Amino acid sequence: MKVLMINSVSGYGSTGSICTDIAMELEHQGYECFIAYGQISKGYANGFKIGSRIENHIHNLGSRILGKQGYFSKNGTRKLVEFIKSYNPDVIHLHNLHGNYLNLEILFTFLSTFNGKVVLTLHDCWAFTGKCSHYTDVECYKWQTLCNNCPQLAQYPPSLFLDFSKTIFLDKKRWFRSIKNLTIQPVSKWLEKEVKKSFLKNNSIHMVYNWVDHTIFKPSVEVDLVKYNLKPNKFTLLFVSAGWYPGSVRWDDLMLLASQLSDEYQLLVVGENKYKSKLPSNCIAIDYINGKEELAKIYSFADVYIHLSTEDTFGKVIVEALSCGTPAIVYNSTACGEIVNSKCGFVVEKRNIQQIIASVKSIQKTTKLYFSKSSIKYVEDFFDMKTNVNQIINIYKK
Repeated sequence: MKVLMINSVSGYGSTGSICTDIAMELEHQGYECFIAYGQISKGYANGFKIGSRIENHIHNLGSRILGKQGYFSKNGTRKLVEFIKSYNPDVIHLHNLHGNYLNLEILFTFLSTFNGKVVLTLHDCWAFTGKCSHYTDVECYKWQTLCNNCPQLAQYPPSLFLDFSKTIFLDKKRWFRSIKNLTIQPVSKWLEKEVKKSFLKNNSIHMVYNWVDHTIFKPSVEVDLVKYNLKPNKFTLLFVSAGWYPGSVRWDDLMLLASQLSDEYQLLVVGENKYKSKLPSNCIAIDYINGKEELAKIYSFADVYIHLSTEDTFGKVIVEALSCGTPAIVYNSTACGEIVNSKCGFVVEKRNIQQIIASVKSIQKTTKLYFSKSSIKYVEDFFDMKTNVNQIINIYKK
């Protein structure tokens, strides 16, 4: 069996790591794999770069000005199609197609003639909307009928002037329906329910959770306290995000929570942050953690992980924390609530800071150790890498 995956990145970030995890298991089982990527590649040799850096920049500019992401990069996508024809895969596995690196008309014209199996992993909601990757915070459900007059024009993927959400929605509907043998793979039960309300509902749908490598994400006691300016005797609340900036839900809720907690607590804020000077004195900001092993040490040091996202289709960082034996507190919003049960943390009302504080104090009283074994076992049972990757490989074989 030969598999070709297409994603914005390879071996980098959450979706890029998922691609390489699948690729390595395929190779381990004696199969062949290539990853075609648009932006960044790290750690996997069998890669095909889609388009040039100049094409990426032009696509990004065109997307911002015209509001039509996925309508540029013609030359790079033609070369991708030629590569696919020469590689002749049995399975084409689509991941994130957004990211200013593909011409979707050219790609889907080819996919409509492809006789092998096509799998689409939904890492977000972009595939079945006219523009956005998330919509719950603005409570916009036009995608169930027809997107138009987008309320998130300035949000990812941002458009400075024009609204083509109706055109893009109708194009996506036509493109995806043109594929003969398409299986949709949502990464959570919440996302599976959403897909069944969309124009993808008549396809085969097979939910498989994302995963973590619990041989890496495991309890550790080796964190460098001096390096991160951590106080060993303070109760530590951990927050992880790709970026922190004023005006976002995560930032606003973090600031409100920090303002209501005394210096008895230290709030460890991990992720790119240009606004460190605005954080309260009980917060410690770390822009970047070098490597999964080092991140596992941070998870392990924390007494509780708090996830302030309201729009996650899975929440991999939640599972990483649990795998290190650290209980989690999450909002009952999108998929986050299904990732945590009462044996490994708390699910609170969306943006309810008082419930977060009450949950923190409950964990402080019972101690982290009360949750640790259950948290680790829970990850092993539901989010094991080998088990879940093999579920995806079994989809290829059906």
